[in-house]
Amino acid sequence: MIEKFEKLYSISVPELDEILGKPFKVLNDGFIRVIDYMGNDGAVVQAARVSYGKGTKVIIQDRGLIRYLMRHKHTTPFEMCEIKLHLRIPMDAWRQWIRHRTANVNEYSTRYSIAIDATQTTLPGEWRLQSTANRQGSSGFADEVLGKEMTQDEKKLHTLARSTYNKRIDAGIAREQARKDLPLSTYTEAYWKVDLHNLLHFLRLRMEKNAQLEIRKYAEIIGNEIVQRWVPITWEAFMDFSMNSTNFSLKEMEVLKKLYRGDKKEAIKIAEESGWLRRKEGKLVKSLERFEFEEKLEKLGIEFPWNDSDVIL
Repeated sequence: MIEKFEKLYSISVPELDEILGKPFKVLNDGFIRVIDYMGNDGAVVQAARVSYGKGTKVIIQDRGLIRYLMRHKHTTPFEMCEIKLHLRIPMDAWRQWIRHRTANVNEYSTRYSIAIDATQTTLPGEWRLQSTANRQGSSGFADEVLGKEMTQDEKKLHTLARSTYNKRIDAGIAREQARKDLPLSTYTEAYWKVDLHNLLHFLRLRMEKNAQLEIRKYAEIIGNEIVQRWVPITWEAFMDFSMNSTNFSLKEMEVLKKLYRGDKKEAIKIAEESGWLRRKEGKLVKSLERFEFEEKLEKLGIEFPWNDSDVIL
């Protein structure tokens, strides 16, 4: 006997359809646009309920289920949704992007085509200084005088690199070799297709405040302008339970318990045993783990019990 099934229709999200193909400008000459998508919040719910039949159909219960899945890290249902983006991005930011090896990618080829004649430029007030607390990050900005000099040097470098590239091309040098001295600020383009679970993982890392500013700008547009329109219930749950949540390690919870009970000495003892309070010449030695815990305490409005005013960097 052939089982009867309900009639199916193509899933459409009107809010996302409104921006299909629309370029969202990023940096000085980059963009992101939605090319195609599959699924919506309902597809996540449908996938989650396949193991026990139709289940409930009330929107508030759908929202509760999605929030449960996000809260308990049941990720498979989110893989049922996919989206395809077209982006233009500087090569240095693209190097970070492509490290997320969970998508299907087709990139503009400078072996086959002439390199895109555009580079990511930096205004005098946009030059960031190296962070002393984070080796791979930045903190604060250079003064306008130095910034102006850096911008002038950048313009000269870009002009020389492009003219050298064009000279090689005009002379008949192979494109695959002519491109080798183009700067990482040169824009590239790609189609990037990814499922919702892996897209949210990408956004969790690249929207974080310590992510490089350039790629963070792309991530923020994808999240706030695209994903929020596409799957609003999932986006709300993601922001609540992933992006804006805080996790505590076992040691951190032990310290919190002692602080809650007013036992400051025992809290400090646990921190010392965890290697957070090592000192050199009477000063606290830098500890990234301790620093991150202190940030969590500050979010909760809790004063940490040790003096951290004179950390050695």
